Amino acid sequence: MIEAVGLRKVYGKKVAVHDLSFTVRPGIVTGFLGPNGSGKSTTMRMVLGLDRPTAGHVLVDGRPFVRHHAPLSAVGALLDAKAVHTGRSARKHLQAMAATAGIPRKRVEEVIDLVGLGEVAGKRAGGFSLGMGQRLGIASALLGDPATVMFDEPVNGLDPDGILWIRNLMKDLAAEGRAVFVSSHLMSEMALTAQHLVVIGRGRLIADESVQSFVDRVQPRGVVVRTPQVAELTELVRAAGGTLRPIGDGSFDVREMTAERIGDAAAARGVALHELTTVKASLEEAFMELTAGAVEYQARSGGPSGPGAAPSVPPAQAAVADARPVRQEVSR
Repeated sequence: MIEAVGLRKVYGKKVAVHDLSFTVRPGIVTGFLGPNGSGKSTTMRMVLGLDRPTAGHVLVDGRPFVRHHAPLSAVGALLDAKAVHTGRSARKHLQAMAATAGIPRKRVEEVIDLVGLGEVAGKRAGGFSLGMGQRLGIASALLGDPATVMFDEPVNGLDPDGILWIRNLMKDLAAEGRAVFVSSHLMSEMALTAQHLVVIGRGRLIADESVQSFVDRVQPRGVVVRTPQVAELTELVRAAGGTLRPIGDGSFDVREMTAERIGDAAAARGVALHELTTVKASLEEAFMELTAGAVEYQARSGGPSGPGAAPSVPPAQAAVADARPVRQEVSR
């Protein structure tokens, strides 16, 4: 378990992390999200004692990480998969780590098999592809059979099969009772993997809650309605002050009305509904909307500029305005 209390980190005049408190509990996957420059990497480094907090503290299972007698058994971390001796083979790299930490050599073979590097374990790590390097970094993180696991962008360079593997691996580690703390910019993966989120922006805490409650902070995107009685649906929606537009396959996107209001109005008028689905925001949409004010690095649009140009629209608003409603459910 990781407990951060009042973490603050200042570099010169730059406040990288400001009064940050959160807990990463065992038994679940906790996603660590934030825009670039939000302080995620600095926070993870403070967990591992690589950076000293300006104020506050962070504990791993009740004590600072540097005070653990078997640190690789306390926390296994993947922060930089390239942090290996490129002249060594994958097996030699892991054996050196194991010897330093007093870990049995048989554990090296176990993690090599676990991450799928058996056929290339004897090859120099410097010749590995990005995906193979990620697998070696994950093997290094798991070498000490740690109670807490921290991954920073673990799917980097992995193919679809590898992404599915690491997704299931993180879930399995949590199911074994470990605390799993993973930082990623891939919202689709976090929606499928994490149960809880810690979201920061400009070094400050934005959210510390379940994935579902985070998404529920954002208003539903509309209601998808399908009926053979199009004229009647159009009439009842407009009479209630709502709007609707066709979205294909005989369905309509209805705004300004809840599913309950539409259903009640349709029942009162005898209108048959073949579908009535509230469209919730995706995790990506919720993240974009709720962190819009905390984006430190923002590129300008590549479109035309000048007096005749169309006004720019913030990315989160553009995604909401232009996106065709998608019927989806965020994985819990």
